[in-house]
Amino acid sequence: MKLIDLHVHSNFSDGTCSPEELIELAVKNGLSAIALTDHDTTAGVDSALECVSHRNADIKLIPGTELSVDYNGQEIHMVGLFIDHHNKELVKTSREFIDRRESRNDDMVAKFQEDGIPITIEALKEGNPDTVITRAHFARYLISHGIAKDTKEAFAKYLGEDCPYYIPRFMISAADGIRLILKAGGVPILAHPLHYKLPEQTLREMIVSLKEAGLVGMEVKYSDHTKQDEVFVKKLAREYDLLPSGGSDFHGSNKPAICLGSGRGTLSVPYEYLEGLAAHIGYAL
Repeated sequence: MKLIDLHVHSNFSDGTCSPEELIELAVKNGLSAIALTDHDTTAGVDSALECVSHRNADIKLIPGTELSVDYNGQEIHMVGLFIDHHNKELVKTSREFIDRRESRNDDMVAKFQEDGIPITIEALKEGNPDTVITRAHFARYLISHGIAKDTKEAFAKYLGEDCPYYIPRFMISAADGIRLILKAGGVPILAHPLHYKLPEQTLREMIVSLKEAGLVGMEVKYSDHTKQDEVFVKKLAREYDLLPSGGSDFHGSNKPAICLGSGRGTLSVPYEYLEGLAAHIGYAL
């Protein structure tokens, strides 16, 4: 069976692999397609496409992104697939996301420095000036410098929403995120719907609202899903006429337990999902 991974991050956001390394790894793992879905940016897509072309790799690279958006005061994530990654409005909005995130990062760094923790933006970027710094980068610094023992402690003591170093980030509404993806010619997909830990009725209400805004698909296969979770989300997707998608949410060594294509070892996303999503917009695979 041809397998794919439609939720993958590079070091252009909070992953640790370059786009080129992702292509090499995907080929090694026998995948037929991957989607590069970095947080709030498409900056790594050209590098990935060039790598596929240069090495004549037998793999499809789907241009994508993952937008952090607001739904009724809660952060959720919207994956966009098959997007025109040079779309002017998308690039402009992504630049605004990054500018505001950089300002937020500067403020968080200042908070740490005020308390004697000598963290710097340069140290967070680790020699990659194009990376989009997220809290995962802060966590990695805190762990590598012996300030926190692991990611769980880093977020519990320093980076969580109730912690002294946390600063809220700028987000657009979920509806605006969906519209942005649609304007860029893409397919908007609700990422990891159970990740938000919403009561079932609230989750259903959110899906209805997002569907009205133009939502097309939902991730039914995901690294953290149990078999029971997958059955439930598949049922929701059928009930609300949403196309199935799926991916590992691979981040390289930032999430070492998650492997490209296979997640925690049990993930398998069929090529038919990609075909269905592509057919929805007439995208030629």
